[in-house]
Amino acid sequence: MMAAAHIRRELNRLDLREIATALRTGQTSAAALMELTLDRAKALNPRLNAIVSLWEERALDDARKADKERALGFFRGPLHGVPLAHKDMFYRAGVPCSVGLSVPFAIPTDTAAVLERLDSAGAIQFGALNLAELAYGPTGHNYHLGHCRNPWNTDYISGGSSSGSAVAVAARLSFAALGSDTAGSIRLPAAACGVTGLKVTQGRISRTGSIPGSFSMDTVGIIARSAADCAMLLDILAEPKAGGRIPSGNLAGDHVGVSNRKPPVLRIGVPKLSSDDVSPEIGLAIEEALNMLGELGCKVVPVVLPDLTRYDVAGFQVMASEISATYRTQLTQSPHTFSDQMQARLQRGLVIPATTYIDALRFRGVALREFRSQVFGSVDVLVLPCLTLPTPTIAETDIGGRPDIDQMISRLVTYLRPISFLGLPSLSIPIGFQAIGLPIGMQLVGRPYDEATLLSVGEAFQFQTDWHRRVPPLC
Repeated sequence: MMAAAHIRRELNRLDLREIATALRTGQTSAAALMELTLDRAKALNPRLNAIVSLWEERALDDARKADKERALGFFRGPLHGVPLAHKDMFYRAGVPCSVGLSVPFAIPTDTAAVLERLDSAGAIQFGALNLAELAYGPTGHNYHLGHCRNPWNTDYISGGSSSGSAVAVAARLSFAALGSDTAGSIRLPAAACGVTGLKVTQGRISRTGSIPGSFSMDTVGIIARSAADCAMLLDILAEPKAGGRIPSGNLAGDHVGVSNRKPPVLRIGVPKLSSDDVSPEIGLAIEEALNMLGELGCKVVPVVLPDLTRYDVAGFQVMASEISATYRTQLTQSPHTFSDQMQARLQRGLVIPATTYIDALRFRGVALREFRSQVFGSVDVLVLPCLTLPTPTIAETDIGGRPDIDQMISRLVTYLRPISFLGLPSLSIPIGFQAIGLPIGMQLVGRPYDEATLLSVGEAFQFQTDWHRRVPPLC
């Protein structure tokens, strides 16, 4: 009995590639793996509140079907039989979608493009994950469905808005999860929970069938246990010609399984950050991570950043205007649908002048050209913090609709929202732990459509370190 329990526990701790291999080689069946996944979800979710909807019967039926298909020699794809759950903002035909509200936002008739791609690859969705209301909030608070809890210490924020995705992956409830990133909503929770998060170039992954929000800044992305797992999923999810630009290429084939090699010789740009910019503990962890990259052959190069405050302000103006316009009718006709905090934030967006919004949009191209010239003219990858301050508690950030909500949010997304405004790809990787036992994350920022370089650096770093393999004590 103990041996069987140990095997079940170890299966859950495998990463996405490893569990896919275990299924393909017959080390486990899809049905047995799904039973384990559902059992863990029911045991741990009451403490974490990461899952808002568990599709037990449907998931078990799909898992048994996957086993029968495999027995007949039919292979759907690289994720055949792998259990996954996703942020509850992606439509699946006939299944209510909450978008973080207390009543369903929609019962869609179509399935999101990203879910269709995962279905075709053989993945089995077993539930929907918690998120900030309207996918619009960086802390993991949800006043309708309950706050999501950091698995390393449930008194602390999980980060948001892809809160349930990061918690489920960190707590080994799901082998990976889809999320979204408009101003840091993948990278911040990935950093807070000690997992890997990929925000892709704007438009690299289809948003068709995901909830509306900020149409010019929303980005679908990936939260997983490693950079290699992110590469595997990006290869499945990326549009063949993202935005009419370049083919996605075979990222999984190029990178998965080669993490024992050093990355290509790259110039890693590092801005000078003072203790006023980032806490000493986080700064030291980044310095140690840079030393590791140097040992791997990367050349660490100092860079001077443009004034990111301008990008941050413009990003806020675009995001707030677009999200408020999206939900204006509902806010006017049914304000009780939203929490006090969300009502306050949407109302702020509605009073931004149209000229201010248009000026912010016009500035975007100028800012991107400036950033590419000043930063990527001399380096290949830029290193920035994710969080700049120690992870706050849920109580410290539980400020409802108070006037200082925007200031609190800005402190959390200092180096995140500007990158979203520019539409650049960014990879968040775990690089250590705070003294209080919570993870520290660092983001690697790349040129447009150059996710491959970020993933290569991330894989090489993770081959030499085990931060991404650490498991929260309660798990």
